[in-house]
Amino acid sequence: MSRAITFSEYGAPEVLRPAEVPLPEPGPGQVRIRVRAASVNPLDLKIRSGAMAGAFPVRFPMVPGLDAAGVVDAAGENAGAAVGDAVLGATVGGSYAAYALVQEPVAKPAALSWEVAASLVTVGRTAARVLGELGVRAGTTLLVHGAGGSVGILAVQLAAARGLTVVATAGEHDLERVTALGATAVRYGDGWPQRVRDAAPRKVDYVLDASGAGVLADSVALTGDSARVVTIADMSAAEHGVRFSAGTAPAAPAGQGGRAEDPLPELARTAAAGTLTLPVWRTYPLDEAAAAHADLEAHRNHGKTVLLP
Repeated sequence: MSRAITFSEYGAPEVLRPAEVPLPEPGPGQVRIRVRAASVNPLDLKIRSGAMAGAFPVRFPMVPGLDAAGVVDAAGENAGAAVGDAVLGATVGGSYAAYALVQEPVAKPAALSWEVAASLVTVGRTAARVLGELGVRAGTTLLVHGAGGSVGILAVQLAAARGLTVVATAGEHDLERVTALGATAVRYGDGWPQRVRDAAPRKVDYVLDASGAGVLADSVALTGDSARVVTIADMSAAEHGVRFSAGTAPAAPAGQGGRAEDPLPELARTAAAGTLTLPVWRTYPLDEAAAAHADLEAHRNHGKTVLLP
């Protein structure tokens, strides 16, 4: 058996409770890890509350969680990692547990902390995927909404490293941090489109909305083309002719078919080298998962939230 957090009904954070669950067995391409860190993502909260019941139906009791990092203690056929390896990756069957299954494990560099390793998986793949979907190019201007969040923070850095000019909207308390990462930061709220125009040295070419704050109509107006705007957070995207980006698969470069190479290994290497930053706000013991969800739901966090089994 394995110690885990489960929920047996949709509801508030209090539905998350410690439990004993069967030890998972790895299938082909999977490894079982002794979890050292599990990331808490906003999607976890939506799944727990039932807000995503249509898109993510669950079987109760469910172990929540998408991402983890840990040490392999059992490996399936053609797993890509061996017993004793330190890895990170997306989990199958939940990550809020002492043991979890990881599909397509990625080697964790020794210099990368467990907390950041677990935190990189979903948000890193999401940031890289959306930049690929937009087809961003060096010498152009990207506007990132919600740049104080984890996806926004990574998108700002990845775009700046590719030679883009990045303008980013964020809350007052995040402006200095976002500026330090290579963007021209502007305060969100009433009047933000004019502040963006004033800050951008030329026309905005692309927009990534990671905020879901009702910014799509003005973002389309800024670019002049709804195809140049992508959101990961606003369910009204179709009303504006904007693409809603979801899933975990990396996007192939614009105009090319197929599946792009997984960006996670390179993200892990650059984070370990210190050239990519992903702040971890707070860690919690596994049994305090409900408190972690409550803090995230109340927007108290300024960085990633991580569980430590």
